[in-house]
Amino acid sequence: MLPRGEKAKMPSPSVSARPADAALVGARPFGWFLVIAGAVAWLASAALVLDRLKLYANPHAVLNCDVNSWISCGDVMKTPQAAIFGFPNPFIGIVAFAVVITTGMVLLAGARLARWYWICFNVGVALGLVLVCWFFTQAVYVLALLCPYCMVVWAMVIPVFVWVTVRNLRHGVIPAAPAVARFAADWAWVITALAYLGIIAAIFFKFMHVIIPSNA
Repeated sequence: MLPRGEKAKMPSPSVSARPADAALVGARPFGWFLVIAGAVAWLASAALVLDRLKLYANPHAVLNCDVNSWISCGDVMKTPQAAIFGFPNPFIGIVAFAVVITTGMVLLAGARLARWYWICFNVGVALGLVLVCWFFTQAVYVLALLCPYCMVVWAMVIPVFVWVTVRNLRHGVIPAAPAVARFAADWAWVITALAYLGIIAAIFFKFMHVIIPSNA
């Protein structure tokens, strides 16, 4: 029983009480996601930087990711597409994924980031996705070469972009109707899986003649 004249207090809804926030867009799960995805992509970028340094020292060096005539980091690194800003592309990854990791660590520490930061972060990962899409088309359709470490980076950038966007939709950083934010959260992994499937299909059909050699 409550004292006379006192009304029962109902819990007020908050951002943290929403169902989707209990999943990946919650601060701690999202922080761990950024740390893990960023670390995997950073390590792949670091491996590419080390291999690029080996090629500077010895242009004829055989790298550990040189598998055959169409899977070769070394052959890709020798192309103009591997240094579109005048320096090796992996250096971009070293800096960019350090920011992703740091953002995740800040969230795990319990800090709250300003809206402007999330907007800039979303723009940054969007530009990263654009770069990945461009390099994917160049590698598959122009160079006809695959770089294993590069593909690891692609595999991390896609879900990072999807989930940063979902997080910003759910938290109101990107203005959108609740139904749009809910749809994005519900279908985020499906969108990511479809992107992976599209990449795998494109690679398979492009290199089908070497994946499945003809007996003719």
